[in-house]
Amino acid sequence: MSAPVAATTWDELRQRLVGLPDGAGVNVAFETIDRHVVAGHGDDVAIRFLAKDDPPDAPGEAYTYARLMAESARFAGALRSLGVGPGETVFLLAGRVPRLYVALLGALRGRHVACPLFSAFGPEPIVQRMVLGDAAVLLTTSALWRRKVAAIRADVPARHVVLLDVDDQADAPEGTIAYGDLVDGATELAIEPTPPETPSLLHFTSGTTGTPKGAQHVHDSVAMQRATTEEVFGLRRGDVYWCTADPGWVTGTSYGVIGPLSVGATMLVDEAELDPTRWYSILDAQSVDVWYTAPTAIRMLMRAGAELAAGHDLTRIRAAFSVGEPLSAEAVVWGRDELGVTFRDTWWQTETGAIMIATPHDAEVTPGSMGRPVLGIEATLLATDDHGEIVLDGDGHATEIADPDRIGMIALRPGWPSMFRTYLNNPDRYAKAFADGWYLAGDLARRDAEGRFWFVGRADDVIKTAGHLIGPFEVESVLNEHPDVTGSGVYGVPDPVAGDVIHARVVLRRGVAPTDEVMTSIMAHARRRLGAAVAPREILAVDQLPITRSGKVMRRLLRARELGLPEGDLSTLEGGSSS
Repeated sequence: MSAPVAATTWDELRQRLVGLPDGAGVNVAFETIDRHVVAGHGDDVAIRFLAKDDPPDAPGEAYTYARLMAESARFAGALRSLGVGPGETVFLLAGRVPRLYVALLGALRGRHVACPLFSAFGPEPIVQRMVLGDAAVLLTTSALWRRKVAAIRADVPARHVVLLDVDDQADAPEGTIAYGDLVDGATELAIEPTPPETPSLLHFTSGTTGTPKGAQHVHDSVAMQRATTEEVFGLRRGDVYWCTADPGWVTGTSYGVIGPLSVGATMLVDEAELDPTRWYSILDAQSVDVWYTAPTAIRMLMRAGAELAAGHDLTRIRAAFSVGEPLSAEAVVWGRDELGVTFRDTWWQTETGAIMIATPHDAEVTPGSMGRPVLGIEATLLATDDHGEIVLDGDGHATEIADPDRIGMIALRPGWPSMFRTYLNNPDRYAKAFADGWYLAGDLARRDAEGRFWFVGRADDVIKTAGHLIGPFEVESVLNEHPDVTGSGVYGVPDPVAGDVIHARVVLRRGVAPTDEVMTSIMAHARRRLGAAVAPREILAVDQLPITRSGKVMRRLLRARELGLPEGDLSTLEGGSSS
């Protein structure tokens, strides 16, 4: 049985957009910047940047909507002066610095395909993605150029390399272009007709193995990103909004740029990396209204201790949300009880481009639940076999799960505006993402009698032990409930009798030693909550868990290490799901 479909239609979402003048289509840059200026809000602050050395209460560098429009238009003109045409791909490799955001929006303005890269990537994944994406331009910083690009320049297909932090061409290394001189001499580019299906963003996602897949999105996506920002986050013009995601990930573009700007909010961007004390100070001093972060960050705050938040006023926070991996019930309860902030889960993927299932800002929170489908999203669960694969009958039809609390694969009815349009140059892989009229998410979940979804695990992570199909997240959630545990990773180890037995690795709270008493207490808690058949057979403490660049626990790596299997090139791992 499918979840009820909301009255909202995709055309209704699109009608919320202003659209280019004279029916010339839809352009992300116009919907996020120009329309506000046209409506008289050009002096409103669009983005407030805190440099890594700025104190949390610093005013930062403010970009009004008018300034953002002018600078992105000049950058778009600069690309055109270099002979970069519409449809060519512009790669961006930098941290959270102002010119990165200007260049991203400028590329979209000029109808180029923008592909942000995570600045912590090593040379190999950088080259791999730029080759697959047929890069025309690479924008990066002088430090990243020296450390990661210069030595491999011959392998990078980009015709031009522009250094964002260099103003004078005389200071630019040979073979590179100074951003300052390039833009200073450029003419502002007016937005040209942009059909809604014009390619916009390219996001690479590789799961945990294999060649990265380039998920291609289009300008039409902004309709879904704006609608979910309004209805899930409750964000509105003038709010201060902080998304902690790096723009190298889909969250950092869909909801770290496009969503908040499309509603006229003020985005807060902090160049520094996670520091619990700094974060609490920023939330207070910058009067953040809506906060979007990740369970990995929440666990780090938990591990640091809520006492760090003492003396900071967090009451301005109207709503807080989580993305990137499942949000455990324990994290929800901790945030509510210790910080006075209730985190709400959002589930979506690189491929979906926007939030699909969530607990919106005005809905009751059920700790541990993903929530319900949003807007007009039709979501269901499809029956799978013991290996987590969709079961199809002889006519190619899947079986929808009607009974509550049965595990199945999350499937979505295609057609929403932000759905990816293809995997770049890989139509066969794209076709495999669909079956019987559904998009197959690859995530397993159950749905309760009230229609709420509960995450179980990735289909390729599930463990079959003694006839039970176990999602590792279920076990990890219980382990994380223990007062001495701040993180865990669960995986299966081959067993001649049970098929697989469950092993776990846990990270303990700061100051807690892995004594026999502590580890016995954790094991007893797991057995009491899960039963002997599902509880881990072995639990060991580790200093840290291996995680992907986007914060997901690499369970297969834990398994490989225990079994002595090859670990592969970890620099390319990033994770494919946004929840």
